[in-house]
Amino acid sequence: MDRLDALKLFIRIVESGSFAAAARDIGVGQPAVSKQIASLERHLGAQLVRRTSRSMTLTETGQTVYEAGLRIIGDFADLESSVGHGQLSASGLIRVTVPPVFGRLYVVPHLPVFFSRYPQVYVDLSATERVVNLVEEGFDLSVKSGPLADSSMISRHLASSPVVVVATPQYLEKHGRPERPQEIERHACVVFAPLHEPRAWRFGNVEGPGLQVPSGNFRTGDAEQIRAAVLAHMGLVQAPAWLFAAEMASGEVVSVLEGFAPPPLPVHGVHPSGRRLPNKTRVFLDFVAEILAAAPRPAFVAA
Repeated sequence: MDRLDALKLFIRIVESGSFAAAARDIGVGQPAVSKQIASLERHLGAQLVRRTSRSMTLTETGQTVYEAGLRIIGDFADLESSVGHGQLSASGLIRVTVPPVFGRLYVVPHLPVFFSRYPQVYVDLSATERVVNLVEEGFDLSVKSGPLADSSMISRHLASSPVVVVATPQYLEKHGRPERPQEIERHACVVFAPLHEPRAWRFGNVEGPGLQVPSGNFRTGDAEQIRAAVLAHMGLVQAPAWLFAAEMASGEVVSVLEGFAPPPLPVHGVHPSGRRLPNKTRVFLDFVAEILAAAPRPAFVAA
């Protein structure tokens, strides 16, 4: 096995979590994997991993070699893809997670254009609202709407979406238009409750914390059901503008409490740290940023 293959094997071991898992992945016996890593350690003159009967941890040198190896393998993959094309080409499968409604409205309809530009790229799109461990679950990229939790992931700010309170004209004609955030207490609200607890609505330009907990007969953790309930005249909702941008433009829903809007919500592209971003991932991320920049307002504002 040459040094580049040994480096690839070492990276596979780190990302799979064990010698045994890496051996299963490549279809060889564990002793052969152990032998190759021992050879790599002898060549480098340093121990890369500490192994016990139950666990494996990287040494400080091992962590450095892993991070450098990711860059080297990424550079080599890009070099291979560029040979014979005269320029760096994008190819291969990219696995991406997106919020379900976001993907339906802003990603999937534009994929024909993407594939016409990059016919050698294949996209596996997983629609989910849950927090995904990109490395453990084998994803290249996650598009997220809203604030990011602290993590070791690398993020790119793609755009921001204004936060709006909307309802149908039919609902407002029947129940009146709220003029201040406190008045939502007297209104039926469509309640977003992703963990079965109502998510507070945030407002700006008010004294105090600017939080109001909505109440209503219907609550859900699904954005598609939020849309359906509002369009069925069931009440007010606070949401990112991208969720109702088309309906706001057509007049099917109208915005209220505009003077109390909180800061816009960011949209990020998130990918694992410590590795060079593959060209296939970079072009897809650039394409999503292009889509959001071209979307009619009020869906998004510039990153």
